Amino acid sequence: MTETTSQPIPSQPKRSLFQQLELDVRLLGMIGAFVILCIGFNILTDGRFLSPRNLFNLTIQTVSVAIMATGMVFVIVMRHIDLSVGGILAVSSAVMALVQTKFLPTYLGLGFDNPLTWVIAIAIGLSVGTLIGAFQGWLIGYQSVPAFIVTLGGFLIWRNYGWLFTSGQTIGPLDKNFLVLGGVSGTMGEATSWAIGIVAVAVSLWALTTSRRGRIQHGFPAKPAWAEGVVMGLVTCAILGFVWILNSYDVPTRKLERIFEAKGEVMPEGLEVGYGLPISVLILIVTAIVMTLVARRTRLGRYIFATGGNPDAAELSGINTRLLTVKVFAIMGFLCALSAVVASARLQNHTNDIGTLDELRVIAAAVIGGTALAGGAGTIYGAILGALVMQSLQSGMAMVGVDAPLQNIVVGSVLVLAVWLDIQYRKRMGAKL
Repeated sequence: MTETTSQPIPSQPKRSLFQQLELDVRLLGMIGAFVILCIGFNILTDGRFLSPRNLFNLTIQTVSVAIMATGMVFVIVMRHIDLSVGGILAVSSAVMALVQTKFLPTYLGLGFDNPLTWVIAIAIGLSVGTLIGAFQGWLIGYQSVPAFIVTLGGFLIWRNYGWLFTSGQTIGPLDKNFLVLGGVSGTMGEATSWAIGIVAVAVSLWALTTSRRGRIQHGFPAKPAWAEGVVMGLVTCAILGFVWILNSYDVPTRKLERIFEAKGEVMPEGLEVGYGLPISVLILIVTAIVMTLVARRTRLGRYIFATGGNPDAAELSGINTRLLTVKVFAIMGFLCALSAVVASARLQNHTNDIGTLDELRVIAAAVIGGTALAGGAGTIYGAILGALVMQSLQSGMAMVGVDAPLQNIVVGSVLVLAVWLDIQYRKRMGAKL
């Protein structure tokens, strides 16, 4: 007769409420910092910082940097850096302005009244940005010139090419259809904004539900149903709250009167109309969705993160890391040109200082958003939130009356602090694994 000793099965440790929700710690930290920042500046400005007007302006001011930050995520994940983004933006803006005001009217007879003017200008500008980015990627990937040197040269070259193209002059006015993309004069209106918000909520809930169903089908652990419901509720509140804020900024009465006068009508007494979602913000949302899908759902995205995590192993596994570098920098160049569309349309002309210091802001946004300088890790939504934090910090300091040199000191300090916190976080997580 053999004796058997039964060992008690160790019970799983109880997970806290926070652990069951499976929320990103760094994302919550950024959101918390952003909320504290907003509340602090709102107190210092007697409520002006969180007014619908300022929040509306804050969103359209963030768009240009945020678009480029989504591309910088891929660049930094690949263990590279791009210091030329402001220069590519400037030369792309110069080319698009010249195409609208000089080239098309002179050689093709297309003026501002032609619906093709802005389309052709944007197509040429996007092509220029993409080609510049691909050329820099070729130098880095196939000629083995360090990205820091290539893009530092681009920082000096491309902006001054833009200056030469325009002879140092401000180019404007630009095509009215082009200006709509800047967000100042182009908004979706209240009804359309609510419709877009509702669609965004539906798509987000569908994505969360599909993800949960997929995890369960493949045997991966999933959040409890109640935790999933809480996350869905938070997402819904965030989207609809954002739309509500933008709709709360009313079109000035005098501007409405001029619109009705142009139609030969009389404005109804007491009429209030909100601006709604700016078209530039809609462009950012579409860019964020596309870049997120590329990062998570495509072979290109998997190759980018695999190469950033371990370049040698990625090359040994058959990934063409040289061509991949060209693709990543071409994407970065395309996004710089897209940012040039938004930035010049918002300013309503091309100026020689457009995009100045955007290199700092874009890199800072990506790093503050959780992109690891060591490569292999980063999120698109984190970079956008980082850009919003950076712009809020600068706008708040400007409203309080902080001098420009001190603003730059604070921004630089925040960047260093963000990198230090990221290093400490990764050390701590590495020690737990």
